[in-house]
Amino acid sequence: MAAQETVEHKYVYDFAEGNKDLKDLLGGKGANLAEMTNLGLPVPPGFTITTEACKAYLATGEEPDGLADQIAAHLASLERARGKRLGDPEDPLLVSVRSGAKFSMPGMMETVLNVGLNDRSVVGLSAQARAGGNQAGADRFAWDSYRRLIQMFGKTVCEVPGEEFEHALDDAKQAKGTRNDLDLDADDLRGLVDAYKKIFFKHTGREFPQEPREQLDLAIRAVFESWNAERAVLYRRQERIPADLGTAVNVVAMVFGNLGPDSGTGVAFTRDPASGAQGIYGDYLANAQGEDVVAGIRNTVPLQDLERLDKKSYDELLGIMARLEGHYKDLCDIEFTIERGKLWMLQTRVGKRTAAAAFVIAGQLVDEGLIDLDEALHRVNGAQLAQLMFPRFRLDHEFQPVAKGIGASPGAASGKVVFTSARAVELAAEGESVILVRRETNPDDLNGMIAAQGILTSRGGKTSHAAVVARGMGKTCVSGADEIDVNVPQRRFVVDGQTVNEGDIVSIDGTTGKVYLGEVPVMPSEVVQYFEGSLDPEHVDDALVRAVHRIMSHADARRRLAVRTNADTGADAARARRFGAEGIGLCRTEHMFLGDRRELVERLILARDNAEREAALAALLPLQRADFEEIFREMDGMPVTVRLIDPPLHEFLPPLEQLAVNVAVAQERGEDVAQEEALLAAVRRMHEENPMLGLRGVRLGLVIPGLFAMQVRAIAEAAVVVTRSGAVARPEIMVPLVGAVQELETVRAEAEKIIAEVVGDSGVEVLIGTMIEVPRAALTAGQIAEAAQFFSFGTNDLTQMGWGFSRDDVEGAFFWRYLELGIFGISPFESIDRDGVGRLVRIAAEEGRAARPELKLGVCGEHGGDPESVHFFHEVGLDYVSCSPFRVPVARLEAGRAAVETDGSDSR
Repeated sequence: MAAQETVEHKYVYDFAEGNKDLKDLLGGKGANLAEMTNLGLPVPPGFTITTEACKAYLATGEEPDGLADQIAAHLASLERARGKRLGDPEDPLLVSVRSGAKFSMPGMMETVLNVGLNDRSVVGLSAQARAGGNQAGADRFAWDSYRRLIQMFGKTVCEVPGEEFEHALDDAKQAKGTRNDLDLDADDLRGLVDAYKKIFFKHTGREFPQEPREQLDLAIRAVFESWNAERAVLYRRQERIPADLGTAVNVVAMVFGNLGPDSGTGVAFTRDPASGAQGIYGDYLANAQGEDVVAGIRNTVPLQDLERLDKKSYDELLGIMARLEGHYKDLCDIEFTIERGKLWMLQTRVGKRTAAAAFVIAGQLVDEGLIDLDEALHRVNGAQLAQLMFPRFRLDHEFQPVAKGIGASPGAASGKVVFTSARAVELAAEGESVILVRRETNPDDLNGMIAAQGILTSRGGKTSHAAVVARGMGKTCVSGADEIDVNVPQRRFVVDGQTVNEGDIVSIDGTTGKVYLGEVPVMPSEVVQYFEGSLDPEHVDDALVRAVHRIMSHADARRRLAVRTNADTGADAARARRFGAEGIGLCRTEHMFLGDRRELVERLILARDNAEREAALAALLPLQRADFEEIFREMDGMPVTVRLIDPPLHEFLPPLEQLAVNVAVAQERGEDVAQEEALLAAVRRMHEENPMLGLRGVRLGLVIPGLFAMQVRAIAEAAVVVTRSGAVARPEIMVPLVGAVQELETVRAEAEKIIAEVVGDSGVEVLIGTMIEVPRAALTAGQIAEAAQFFSFGTNDLTQMGWGFSRDDVEGAFFWRYLELGIFGISPFESIDRDGVGRLVRIAAEEGRAARPELKLGVCGEHGGDPESVHFFHEVGLDYVSCSPFRVPVARLEAGRAAVETDGSDSR
């Protein structure tokens, strides 16, 4: 029984026991370390503690039974493999303890290097280095490693404020008269270790732990607990990563990049993560440990420089990069260390990339025969496509850059300079656009990075924390702009002799890396120009445009869902057609009644008798007919769903409070206010406490005789005029806010009489359906389908009524708190609530089709352009989605992806 229990609760895996497909259990880092080990690549030996162990620990606050013994067994195996013991005073084994969740969360969880060092083994480590040939720098290396352990362990495990260690390091450099930590010698670092120990004691009340196994156990627990750290929770929410996955912990034998000039550490990409271009991309830092590269402590050199510094390691690295990309069939992000000329692979993963790079790389991999077009479509998404449609800077001779860094994450961003995350969050909450400026960001800056339009750092490269996180979030980022002297305490930076204070405007170009003072105007992106037809993908030397065209063409070929647009004017309809819309799924007629026509609608609503009402309707009819003629011509041959008027009445009436004030003032002046008093009485009579649930939609059409009839006549007459002129009109009349079939039957009976009278032998066919936006309509869809030729789900109102939320009020009032507490992963107005509102959609679709198999089903709420929601609508069997014109390409792409991901022929 005991043996069986051990098998069932295996919490620790040697690298040789895993593979890349075990990410759920071993996390991404552990699974990929195992994969590289099995490929025979030079990976330091180590083991992975599973995500199951993490989840068990987080549930109880205690390590699960058997974990300590399994760690001890694997540690003993690691000691045998390296021929050293953890913390041995003569020849110590040191290990790193690293997090590793299923999904990459760069910098959000904890890492501790050099675990196993203490006051005795630091001497042994120096002897090791000296025996390995590092005669001059052995002592410096050992004490540098020890001070790093105390700093990382103190901050990570014991919550000692990290800035205290940084201040002590700055003091040591200042005393030495240098700004470079490499200028500190062994004696300086020995003194720094003493200073760090005092800081540790001050904040913890205990001496720095000298027992190596205690260091290891505490570090492992700290990594477990970092899964629920504030920044990790925030990052998961931002990236929509499930909160119940937990993190694995990787314990790896240390290899040292800080042993001297023949050692170093770096990060490499098999292709450019910013543009997708093929080549050699990455950063290298000689005589450094891995954290130095991402922390931006010193500016790195380009990876190409490694060829000059260590050609053997460089050639070996390029061979491994090519092998890994071929194996993973994707862009790989690689971390490596060189220890005295020996190359070690510390991590690989499918690399984060910009939206542009995602499309370009997917197209390249198809050309190289590594993936097919279905997989290429799977590799990109609608959120990335939306990013590519953002505008870019329109530059002329007036705008000269004041600095140039590394274009780490593309985009064009302008805003007020801020120097702290707190200030970024504060100003963004007030509606300001901000640029977060730092020497280099760290994981604690995540709140500010989310709030900012862009990020600018004076240190770091394409692999720094700022660059990696910005790319993952789709934020514009310029890193390593070392001409900028950032002074955070004084809230300013100096560049080219000019001082830029907090609140001043700057503009950053994440493609070129250029920084401009002031606000730079923007212009449409090349992707928008392609969709609008001004760029021919077959004859333009633009890898991105060609890749977007190729993948969009495949998405269109694969998708089942049609994509329509929400458009109320001919101009909107024309734009949507250029973007690939296949019809109009929502034409809001109430928008046509605003402006100059508002007075006519007001006269209609407040009419005292039939004569006044008929006069108002007669004036509105030709205006409505002209509106529909324009739209039908633009959508020649495509369906146009026209929603009959659906405003809350207050939108067309004078505000009650203002009207009452005006009447009172006029009375005080002794003016004749008979007409105004009559208007005030009528407005009071029709005033509603909750107009969104009041006299609107079908209710308004039934209460005000002739209103819907006028609209139906205008639609039918316009369709006949357009058809007889040689175009094809395909109108669909949608009755809004129906909650009972009897409402729809009443409207439809009147509408069919008018249509039959107007259409005659013109050949025009007019469909009549309804908007499913009231929960009762969804629950009685079988009955309503008997009277409807189509359903269109109005998910904005369905969400509002389903949740009992006023969408005009709640997002600013308390949604932030619901998101913070994890009640929502995302606003239900942004992405469909599958369990609640989505279930109403599913019920209505199934019961509607059961009653009327040919029933056409669509959606016209904002969710029609949301990538996640499009997949749901595909899944429940809708015929089309409808969204704003600029979201049409996003919906087309996601509809194709949804088809690929549910099709058995998917190559994956």
